[in-house]
This record gives sequence, C-alpha cells and structure tokens, in this order.
Amino acid sequence: MRAGRLFAVVGPSGAGKDTLIAAAAEARPDLVVARRVITRPESAGGEDFTGVDVARFAAMQASGAFALVWQAHGLSYGIPASIEAALLAGRDVVFNGSRAALLQAALRFPAMKVIVVTASPEVLARRLAGRGRESAADIAQRLARSVFALPGGIAATEVPNGGTLAEGTARFLAALQPPSG
Repeated sequence: MRAGRLFAVVGPSGAGKDTLIAAAAEARPDLVVARRVITRPESAGGEDFTGVDVARFAAMQASGAFALVWQAHGLSYGIPASIEAALLAGRDVVFNGSRAALLQAALRFPAMKVIVVTASPEVLARRLAGRGRESAADIAQRLARSVFALPGGIAATEVPNGGTLAEGTARFLAALQPPSG
C-alpha cells in the first residue's frame, strides 16, 4: 500500500482556500481534511475549525495532540496528530496552512506538497469585504500581505481561483493528482 500524500494549502486571505478544500472533499470522499484547532472562539465564524482557549491549546500541545503548530495573527494553530495515521493508511490529507509554518512542516513531512491558491487583488478585496469580518483598514493590510514568496525555496503548485467555483475546484483537484509517469 502506498503512503498517503500530505498537501499544505496556503494563500492570501480571501483566495478561497477553505472553499476549494471543501469542494475537493465533496468531489473526493477519500480525501482527509484536517480540521484545524485555533485559539479563538468558534462563534468568530469563518472556516470550519475547533476553537479552544490558550490554556487548552497548550495542554493539547503538551500531550502530543498536534502534528504541526504555528502562531499567526496573535492566534495559535494546530493540525491534529491524527493526520499521521491517515497518511500511514494510504489516505491523502489536506490542510489549510500558513506560509510561516511551511519550513517546519517540510522538516516534519519531507514529501509534503504545497498548493498556493491565488486571486487578483480586486477579487481578494471583494471577497474580504463580502465576509464582513474585517474593517477597511484590515482589508488593506491583508491585501498588502497577499503577495508573498514561499520560504526556503519550497516549491508549490499554483491554483488560480479568481473565476467560478467550478473552475477553481477543477484546478484544485488537478493539483491533488499524483504526478504522471
């Protein structure tokens, strides 16, 4: 049996990472989507995640509950250690990651593939405004951070996601395919 493949999905806020991950999971029921644990209340909305307080996160981390952890935007993020069993069982696993955590993730999972979801600044601005969670100043800051280089020469597959959901999903599913040959 082949080992499963791990895919880290990164990209700017508003690019549609969670939307494409959810669409891929619907199209590929065999795909394991790692549910992130984040130190913010679940009532904050946004993507599907498990919200915990800082003390609970620290206890989970100390007990080995996470395969990966990182901090961003004043929050702690964790990817459950259960992804390792899924990978060993031959299942492909995808998680919404952070470019700041890619080096750590690549050290832990050397065969990890990175998918960068992109969209134009105009599309990003429209999507961020439509979420209603950020102020105009917050949106401007997020747009300023939307162009980035991956750390340490990490290679990635780019998935443009500025069109329809069907177009973005088709590109995303293509990026999840094993290399031919």
